[in-house]
This record gives sequence, C-alpha cells and structure tokens, in this order.
Amino acid sequence: MWWRFIGERLVSERRDLCAHAPNEVPGKPDMQDTSQRAAELAAWLASTDIDLLELRTPHGTLRLGRQGNDIVELPGQEEEADATGEKDEAAETETVAVKASSVGVFLRSHPLATQPLASVGQHVQAGQLMGLLSIGPLLLPVAAPQAGIVDAMHVQGGVAVGYGTALVDLHPL
Repeated sequence: MWWRFIGERLVSERRDLCAHAPNEVPGKPDMQDTSQRAAELAAWLASTDIDLLELRTPHGTLRLGRQGNDIVELPGQEEEADATGEKDEAAETETVAVKASSVGVFLRSHPLATQPLASVGQHVQAGQLMGLLSIGPLLLPVAAPQAGIVDAMHVQGGVAVGYGTALVDLHPL
C-alpha cells in the first residue's frame, strides 16, 4: 500500500504485489518505514491547509504538524509519555472521552424512539450504545469503549459534529 494526494485529500492505493517483493512496488520506495518518507509527506502537507497528519502503520506512527510556516515531525503520544518518564496513575481513574468516529449529526436517541440511549449518571457496559451519528440515512453507533458511568454529555441531540469531537465523558468502573 502507498499513499498519494489527490487535490487536498490523502488516498491510499493497493498495488498488485504478486510479481514483486512483499513490500515493494515497482518504481516506489518501500513504505514500511514511514520515517524514510517523512520529507516527501512534509512537502505534500506544506501544499495543503491541513495542520496535522498522523500516519499509523504496524511499524510505528508518524506525526507531522505545522509550527509557524514550517512542517515538523511531532512526537507521538507514547513518546511524550516516555520522555517525561512518568506514568500518570490518576489517568487510569479519570474520565474517558468518547469521541465521534466520523462527521455527522449526533443523536442521543434513535429517530424512532423517545428515550435517550444514555444519560448522565447512568451505568453503561462496554459496547453499549450511548448515542448515534447520523450521516444522511446512515446511523453509526457511538458505543461505550468500556464499562463505566456517564459523567457528561458534551453535545446535545441534533447537533452537527466533526471527526474526533468529544461527545460523552465516561468514568471507568
């Protein structure tokens, strides 16, 4: 698999690799090591209005972001925790933000139901629905990642949300 930009969108392409080495595309460098491609990705990122690019592979994570007019490689979240040398034990008991997995309209209940799927103070099990994201006629689940108690609902029903918007705070059990 290798990546390319079409307009301002990053698109992945699959190539037929049968006649070649498992990780080799003819005429293209090996994409297994994303750090080798950081300069090329930074040049592409500079020509767009995208502020952050995070590329995750089985071999690691590459984060590129803007600092002023420059594109720089940013440390990963794991690297930041390792650099401080601290494991925040309190973080294990803090709330977990359940975020939108896509753009859409957040719904606190199913369109055919009147009762909300979750409310503040309610105990929820891992995988239990806490809301829905409506994308046209498609309804995507917003599920609890683990068992816990709903601490806060950040978004009212019927509000348009973007990818990664915090929807619900969940206090783990």
